[in-house]
Amino acid sequence: MEPAFKYLSQIVQPTDLHKLSVKELQELATEVRRAILENVSRTGGHFSSNLGTVELTVALYATYSIPPDKVVWDTGHQAYPHKLLTGRLDRFSTLRKHKGLSGFLKRDEHALDVFGAGHAGTAISAALGFAVARDTLGTKERIVAITGDASIASGMSWEALNHGGEMQSDIAVVLNDNRMSIAPNVGALKNYLARLRSRPFLQSVAHSAKGVIEKMPDPVVRVAAGLRHGITHYLAPSQTGTIFEEMGWEYIGPVDGHDLPTLLDIFSNVKVLSGPVFVHAITVKGKGYDVAEEDATKWHGVIPFDLASNEMTKAAGPVSYTQAFGEAAQECAEADPTVVAITAAMPDGTGLVKFAKDLPDRFYDVGIAEQHAVTFAAGLAAGGIRPLCAIYSTFLQRGFDQVLHDVCIQKLPVRFFMDRAGLVGDDGPTHHGAFDISYLSFMPNMVLLAPRDTTELREMTHWMAAYDDGPTAVRYPRGAGDARLPEARPAISLGRAEVLGNNGETFENAPEILLCAVGSMVSTAWEASGEMAKQGVRGTVVNARFVKPLDAATICDLAKRAGRVVTIEENVQRGGFGEAVRDALAAQGLGHLPIEIIALPDKFVEHGAQPLIRAEVGLDAPSIAAAALRLAGHSEAVKG
Repeated sequence: MEPAFKYLSQIVQPTDLHKLSVKELQELATEVRRAILENVSRTGGHFSSNLGTVELTVALYATYSIPPDKVVWDTGHQAYPHKLLTGRLDRFSTLRKHKGLSGFLKRDEHALDVFGAGHAGTAISAALGFAVARDTLGTKERIVAITGDASIASGMSWEALNHGGEMQSDIAVVLNDNRMSIAPNVGALKNYLARLRSRPFLQSVAHSAKGVIEKMPDPVVRVAAGLRHGITHYLAPSQTGTIFEEMGWEYIGPVDGHDLPTLLDIFSNVKVLSGPVFVHAITVKGKGYDVAEEDATKWHGVIPFDLASNEMTKAAGPVSYTQAFGEAAQECAEADPTVVAITAAMPDGTGLVKFAKDLPDRFYDVGIAEQHAVTFAAGLAAGGIRPLCAIYSTFLQRGFDQVLHDVCIQKLPVRFFMDRAGLVGDDGPTHHGAFDISYLSFMPNMVLLAPRDTTELREMTHWMAAYDDGPTAVRYPRGAGDARLPEARPAISLGRAEVLGNNGETFENAPEILLCAVGSMVSTAWEASGEMAKQGVRGTVVNARFVKPLDAATICDLAKRAGRVVTIEENVQRGGFGEAVRDALAAQGLGHLPIEIIALPDKFVEHGAQPLIRAEVGLDAPSIAAAALRLAGHSEAVKG
């Protein structure tokens, strides 16, 4: 019986592609696309970007010798074909599942994942590093960087192109130009690349050159083949002069990124060229799946869906934090003409699509350029505008210096909205927002908040929009809010916590523990206090609201009464909320009180469903209740 994937099932490493004819490679490309369609429709994951890189990857891996040659991918989420062509077909059904294949590149997952990538703009810098290391050590491997999904717009990519043009090392950069990031590309570079794409003359010259070369006798053909792609430059210099050439790169393109024979020809020549070479390939995001081609934004990242009906249906549920922020942001803008919104290529992911549609003159998508987004917001604030800067927690790390230097030092009222704080789930360690409390709370002038639910996020958004005394930031998790908490709540007030009390009946003289939680962990602490009540232990829950300034007076008064304190946060311990509470207790002469700090471990947490990995690191209600009962000297175990 013939295997489901006749050619793909035989691929253990990329050099296995060298045995295949052009026709067989085209069949292999069809199988790679089918494997992506069939598996990602079951597992979810990054979809349309990977459908667009199939022929490009097959052609590259069929011409280069990998290993020892090295391919460095940008963002990683466009590299599913790479995973399939490096012998991972038998594990591809585990993609993004707990203990399964990562949705990105990981050096410890496979030897040919030569450089890990979850954020954009890293490939050219890393590849240049590999190239210089090769030159220093005297080895001969070829180095290729694949940049795309708008990562070419990242400032880091241009820093690397500038350096690579100066170094003149042998290196190739392939631009997977699909006109998209997650959302459509923005900015002047988009327009420049569009002008390059619109020059059909280049393609006609290239095809004419191929025809001439094919009629030449041997050995002239072998010599001419290496020059073929330079012919367009000499025949039409006014058409092909590019910024890349001005920076010292040999520019080839634009070429059809789905024309496998042409790509095979191009890469065969590129690998023998000296110096830095830039190949501009035009691809279609979602190639081969009509609805994904038509709406690449919707199909960029998908939940499991029905491949036949094209239905991707999310179960009805409560409003998500992302939705709540987007709606509140628009309310603030409609009430105040100085309010604007900024995002870095993530209008959908940050909940700002409707804002962008309804208030286009006050919405700014700066592309994959988080550093610029922060300083742009700082300039707006200095000019009298109230910017709401919405960037995922893990991506705001990229603008760390700008937050510190351009915002906090100048005490400018930029409002940061950090979606995906805490453990995000299937995207794993490159996307977990595990460090924002730590890297923001030590910055002077910064006010840092975290809501217990979506209602509180709405209130915090309005409060922040009106707060002009300095920078503010709010962190909130992926997913929906929790409706289990008491609804009565005081208004948001700078540096004031909310006391929720005890969840469940306990004896009047029962031992008491203060459960001091922040953000996503408040509802979990409330649930844990209910478990504790069943064991006769009173758990008084405090919703901190503000990490900075901390409501030390309220927390210390309650801690003095309870005699024991447990802090809970979805952030690493070092520099986090728990350490701030411990320091506050010590400052009030309460350093002797037993305290348990429950936080993320000092390691990178792997991918998996949020409830699963939260339980694994002790951030579920049974684990918190058990830790609190141990602190109280209670021997009764809490069953999960």
